[in-house]
Amino acid sequence: MLFGKEHVERYRATDGAEGHEWNGTTVLLLTTTGRNSGEPRTTPLIYRPDGGAYVVVASNGGAPDHPQWYKNLQADPQARVQVGAEEFGARARTAAPGEKSRLWSSMAEVWPQYDEYQKSTDRDIPVVLLEPVS
Repeated sequence: MLFGKEHVERYRATDGAEGHEWNGTTVLLLTTTGRNSGEPRTTPLIYRPDGGAYVVVASNGGAPDHPQWYKNLQADPQARVQVGAEEFGARARTAAPGEKSRLWSSMAEVWPQYDEYQKSTDRDIPVVLLEPVS
């Protein structure tokens, strides 16, 4: 089972042939700019496409604080995304309250643990749209 640094390495080395499909769902690589270090930080995340965007959840496993990648996007919403062999620039935005419910339901279909994560924290877990930019 891959996840974390090894997942990123295998995904990149195989253009997603290993790592895109994971535990019955699909994973993309999100590269943000560290808000303190200025260094690129890459995280494998479960995703679903939605129109032209890619949806990810800042669950952090239900921890009380947002994941580092989400904090980085709050500081700088420009990111790089890799889906399979395709890499592109994206701009991140947090789903508005009116769209979050639909997107959350869609994500919980592919990863039901998201509902458990939300129950385990007082934090409102953000849903993020990664919108490709040219």
